[in-house]
Amino acid sequence: MPPSEVASSVTPGSRLLVLPGVPFPLGATVTDQGVNFALFSEHAQRAFVCIFDRDDPTQELARYELFERTAHVFHGLVTNVGPGTLYGYRVDGPYAPDHGHRFNVNKLLIDPYARALHGHSDCRGPIYGYPVGSGEKDLGFCRQDDAPFVAKSVVLADDFDWGGDERPNLTWSQTVIYEAHVRGLTKLHPDIPEGQRGTYTGLAHPAIIAHLKNLGVTALELMPVHAKLVEGYLSERGLSNYWGYSTIGFFAPEQSYAMAKTPGSQVAEFKAMVKALHAAGIEVILDVVYNHTAEGNQMGPTLCWRGLDNLGYYHPGKDPRYYMEWTGCGNALNLGAPYAMRMVLDSLRYWASEMHVDGFRFDLATVLGRMWPTFAFDKNATFFQVVDQDPLLSRLKLIAEPWDPAAGGQQLGGFPVLWSEWNAAFRDTVRAYWKGDKNMVGHLASRVAGSADIFQRTGRRPHASINFITAHDGFTLHDLVSYNAKHNEANGENNKDGIDNNLSWNHGVEGPSDDASIVAKREQSKRNMIATLLLARGAPMLQAGDELGRTQKGNNNAYCQDNEASWVDWSLDAHKRALVEFTARMVKLRRVEGVLREDWFFQGHHVADSRFKDLTFYRADGKEMSRNDWKDGEMHSFGYLLAGDTLVVPRRAGYPPIGDTLLVLLNAFHGAVTFRVPHMHFPCSWEMIVETAAPERKCQLAGDAKLELVGRSLAVLRLRLVGGPQREPAEPPAGAPPEPRPGGGQ
Repeated sequence: MPPSEVASSVTPGSRLLVLPGVPFPLGATVTDQGVNFALFSEHAQRAFVCIFDRDDPTQELARYELFERTAHVFHGLVTNVGPGTLYGYRVDGPYAPDHGHRFNVNKLLIDPYARALHGHSDCRGPIYGYPVGSGEKDLGFCRQDDAPFVAKSVVLADDFDWGGDERPNLTWSQTVIYEAHVRGLTKLHPDIPEGQRGTYTGLAHPAIIAHLKNLGVTALELMPVHAKLVEGYLSERGLSNYWGYSTIGFFAPEQSYAMAKTPGSQVAEFKAMVKALHAAGIEVILDVVYNHTAEGNQMGPTLCWRGLDNLGYYHPGKDPRYYMEWTGCGNALNLGAPYAMRMVLDSLRYWASEMHVDGFRFDLATVLGRMWPTFAFDKNATFFQVVDQDPLLSRLKLIAEPWDPAAGGQQLGGFPVLWSEWNAAFRDTVRAYWKGDKNMVGHLASRVAGSADIFQRTGRRPHASINFITAHDGFTLHDLVSYNAKHNEANGENNKDGIDNNLSWNHGVEGPSDDASIVAKREQSKRNMIATLLLARGAPMLQAGDELGRTQKGNNNAYCQDNEASWVDWSLDAHKRALVEFTARMVKLRRVEGVLREDWFFQGHHVADSRFKDLTFYRADGKEMSRNDWKDGEMHSFGYLLAGDTLVVPRRAGYPPIGDTLLVLLNAFHGAVTFRVPHMHFPCSWEMIVETAAPERKCQLAGDAKLELVGRSLAVLRLRLVGGPQREPAEPPAGAPPEPRPGGGQ
């Protein structure tokens, strides 16, 4: 074992300047007497807090030993420091990789509870034990002081004026999610001052908020904003960790998204962004990565948790020198370890209470449900139980990514009742159906009805299904209809990264085309998928820029492309303007027609005294689908009727109207198909309100009419009574979403 030695020639701070302090809260807390530092490490022998020069953060000014220790927490109150102080920790203990211990007092460590970081950790410096690429199988004990190469933690005081900020508190039935990247959404916007582009301030710019409001977006889901690592191997290739799924600070907002570069300024700018979005009625959901950290495997850098207490934060492998590998990123946080669990929960509560965010999307949430001794995924894992019982967290929007790389698939439908999930089955089914694949009608019927086959049996509602067609990971909507294969050469991995099965279709030409007919077909396919998404039961999610025709030029894994390939292009031609308008129309239709927003699963039987079902599927000839029809793998066209107020009698007193009766017709066949509208048994007509093949066309159809839909198109018809009162669709009252139907199920 290497000798225990305190590196550098810095004169240790006077012991008289360090009071005992308290072990709670963890991190750096400003008090009237100074700053209280509290740091967990079960297996360490000594701990030090190091103070750095604000003008030259490479220079260590003083070092104070934290002599007090309570329940594995080193703590001490340093009396001559205050807000704005730059600091880091050094922890001394055994260096014994074979036993899982990797202490090295020569390493400066980031405070895992730091509210802000200043500067970036240089992965090309001596933060490794051996140079990357040296052929070593493990990092060694490095005696060189790496403090000049490591980001510094910042002491902050909580003095932001929220000025009466209130959460929008929107129900799931009101929710339309927009997944975006702070930098990518704002970097190219011409109305945002150049200095604000790519920042939290830019995201709160009136031009961005106006666009979101025009679309009808109610929740902005931000890709990771936790402080991230700048990986050396990407920098050497002229690339960067753009997506941000390599967290190095679970409490600290990423500093590169701030306008000001003074220590801690990113926190105030983030809060101001949330405040502005809330004032516009838009919720903020954070994509959070608690399944692994940026330290990677045994060859990764020692920046924080590995050096604080390797066994206290990570899942060791059978050989403690290595790590459990469930994430594809080299390590997995051990939520079975008390202080690792506490750190994650403290982080969530901090972002909810101090930063006022409204919900979380959990990256690789399956890892959070792996518990000793079997490590199999369990929806009753301790983490889920604690979140579900927490009085603050349980009231927020909780979204799981159910992908489980360790099990080679998905845990879709397997999360607790309070959670929603990214529904990859919806994504794949919609793509395959509109591409023209066989045997997809029955699958699509289940998806547009809320995926009851996946979620209902566990007592959940349709909002458990986060419906999406595209997300950050994969093709954009434009590329989905423009490329048959991925084109990831720019990533420098010989096009081997990213998935190969995209369920995409280029309409006859790979990539850009000047052929007007191909362009028209691609635009129609986009409208088909956007309409399907917003007509489906569940919570819809749009990817930023899809409504603007954003392209990544066929790159389906643009994680390292912090450039025009990933940024949203706000320059609009006629096609892009039309797509924005169509998307906004579909979101508004969803908003004004309660039958599209009700958060209950269809009952599948006649409603009250009505002869109509709440949901009925029809063949193109107007006959109800039979059991044999569902088995017809060659069928590509069908329709479904959503029974609104005109067909539902009686309504129980006190229940608001659910809106019009709508008929949705879908034709994924390559040629035209003639539909006959269902017989209604009373005088009526049908109003065409959506037709993806001719978005501007509106017409009235008789109650027994036939309608020809061109190949690969969709239409929505609204039922109108002949000679009776007509309800005009209107915006629902704020805070009064439709209630479940009388007698309805979950």
